[in-house]
Amino acid sequence: MSVCVLGIETSCDETSAAVVSGEATHPQLRSLVILSQDVHRLFGGVVPEIASRQHLTGIVPTVRSAMDEAGVTWNDLDAIAVTYAPGLVGALLVGTSYAKALGLATGKPVVPVHHMEGHLFATLLEHADAAPPFTALLVSGGHTMLLDVSDWGSYRLLGQTRDDAAGEAFDKVAKLLGLPYPGGKHIEAMAASVNSPTIRFAKPMVRANAQLGDDDFYDLSFSGLKTAVLLAVRDAEKSGTLDASRPAIARGFQDALIGTLVEKVERAVRVHRRKRVVLGGGVACNVALQQAIADRLAARGVSVFAPTPRLATDNAAMIAAAGMFRYAAGTRAEASLTAHASLPIPGLES
Repeated sequence: MSVCVLGIETSCDETSAAVVSGEATHPQLRSLVILSQDVHRLFGGVVPEIASRQHLTGIVPTVRSAMDEAGVTWNDLDAIAVTYAPGLVGALLVGTSYAKALGLATGKPVVPVHHMEGHLFATLLEHADAAPPFTALLVSGGHTMLLDVSDWGSYRLLGQTRDDAAGEAFDKVAKLLGLPYPGGKHIEAMAASVNSPTIRFAKPMVRANAQLGDDDFYDLSFSGLKTAVLLAVRDAEKSGTLDASRPAIARGFQDALIGTLVEKVERAVRVHRRKRVVLGGGVACNVALQQAIADRLAARGVSVFAPTPRLATDNAAMIAAAGMFRYAAGTRAEASLTAHASLPIPGLES
């Protein structure tokens, strides 16, 4: 059954709206509008109060623009999908409150969507083959998760970070190196300027003799790597070589982080015998990460799918796509729908 869904995303510092139509497992993107909050660069990170206020001023014109771009009216919509978790509570409340108000005003059902499930659907909007079963690596500023996806709505959490998320580590290391926020693209560009790495950091939580069932077989940790970079920066400062060492440190950090992610993904692919890997989240658009995973898994005949930067970062298109699936499954929001800073993905198996 073909449906048309408006998606709304306000989990952090992106106010976004999108319209997606088609069948639940074959969503087609009709429009996507993303209003970025550049003001946070002044503070080197997202300020929750500012983010909430920016969402309040931006959500109405953003939704109107997405509707106009798609050429649809309220009568054309079957449902309104909105992110309700996880994220900044104040920011999420703007989106959920507005979505519920729209639902009351238009008579359209509201479908609550988990932000991380949205990231699973993002790549499907660009690659029809990015469908279950697959191994999923979700890497963003707030989350790093490794999942086995046997079917849409059926997820098994294999491992996750015990401290810093991958994107958070990129941002913190970028700050240590004096690079702008957000730091991922700046570290990637600097690392790419180094042809042969001269500084190497140990890959955290990667033991050659790790066995399935060990508590560190799939889990990740990046706080130790961040500390190693801090010590390298301090040593370079003491010796007066920091300016010359920045590219090598950036390359060493990125190599260690990516090497860890590649190892964990390969373990999941091997154990669960998957032939597809789907990447999601802002860090998923890192070209070095995509290439490293593809190279490691090429001999196994595994296809690797990653979203373009526009759909890798927080956006409403992925929320609308996941909302389309949840709408078809009968999910509807109650009047009591509210925001949650942290909640597990629905359908998560132990």
